[in-house]
Amino acid sequence: MTQHATTSAAGAPTGVWLVGARGSVATTAVSGCAALAAGLLPPTGLVTETPAFADSGLPALASLVFAGHDTAGTPLPKRAEELAAQGVLPHWLPAAVQGELTAADERIRTGGPLPGDTRTPEELIADFATDLRDFARHTGVARTVVVNVASTEPEPARGTWPASSLYAAAALRAGCAYADFTPSTGLRHPQLQGAARASGLPYAGRDGKTGQTLLRAVLGPMFAQRALAVRAWSGTNLLGGGDGAALADPAAAAAKNAGKERVLADTLGAAPQGEVHIDDVPALGEWKTAWDHVAFDGFLGTRMVLQTIWQGCDSALAAPLVLDLARLLARAHERGLSGPRPELGFYFKDPDGDESALTEQYTRLLAFAARLGESR
Repeated sequence: MTQHATTSAAGAPTGVWLVGARGSVATTAVSGCAALAAGLLPPTGLVTETPAFADSGLPALASLVFAGHDTAGTPLPKRAEELAAQGVLPHWLPAAVQGELTAADERIRTGGPLPGDTRTPEELIADFATDLRDFARHTGVARTVVVNVASTEPEPARGTWPASSLYAAAALRAGCAYADFTPSTGLRHPQLQGAARASGLPYAGRDGKTGQTLLRAVLGPMFAQRALAVRAWSGTNLLGGGDGAALADPAAAAAKNAGKERVLADTLGAAPQGEVHIDDVPALGEWKTAWDHVAFDGFLGTRMVLQTIWQGCDSALAAPLVLDLARLLARAHERGLSGPRPELGFYFKDPDGDESALTEQYTRLLAFAARLGESR
């Protein structure tokens, strides 16, 4: 069954440009959006489809047009079949949305820098921005949101341009809103922060909050509000897939863990003892297990322990958040809002605002939804 993108209430479709467009998260997001637009599945996990957002003026799911950059060559229909074989997607879904996957795949452009690429950072940025402008011209989208869902990068050496920042710079140059769903540098490159604020574009990030850190954002405030003293908080992540392989690099893992640690420091008032360890287990594929061990003191110094186990599928947890962010940033752009959007901190380990407790972040998100629905 093929469901083509339709125009939104504003009269034109909305572009969603995914960096890492043939990866697991992107494939799940494109497949899921097509399924929801066609009414094949309910919108479980999609916050923007709850009643609180009904009057926010968000672009309809059926109006989203997907494209992106990637250095991988496996076509989206094939990637969807691979994910269905692992149980990430329903077994019947790749065939049902093959038309949408094929159309999106035809709009994917080769990213970079590739091995042996001789282009300078400026040339790469210019080429990526041209891809974005060509996409808008050929599809007629009213605006485009760029979302980075590529593999996590290590922290770059001073003075260098990591790929994530090249894509972010191209988004600014092409007039696109931007969200970094990874802990990579992106717009936080020293040479981009001023340009981002001066661009007149909305942006948000970084590092999507999907599992272990989501739970920490709930439990941390609980301990603080009940005046329970957390002595140590340690964790382990077992995961496979592309993310597991990327995070096997200690430098990339360090970038990932920084956001996890920030949530505890912000919600508890200080960082407790303990670290998070990330282990690449290829046999797990797209599935991961996150284990936390919390040692805390109660009344009269009584020592206690809380242990949690989170078992989930990263792609299925992340994809609806990517769709939420694309819709919210597109509407913010349409409303003329610009700069960092701390109201979207609900979705991130390392948000642009200073609030890390999930309940407060959700309250702020709801207020933002109401603001988006107000007439100019």
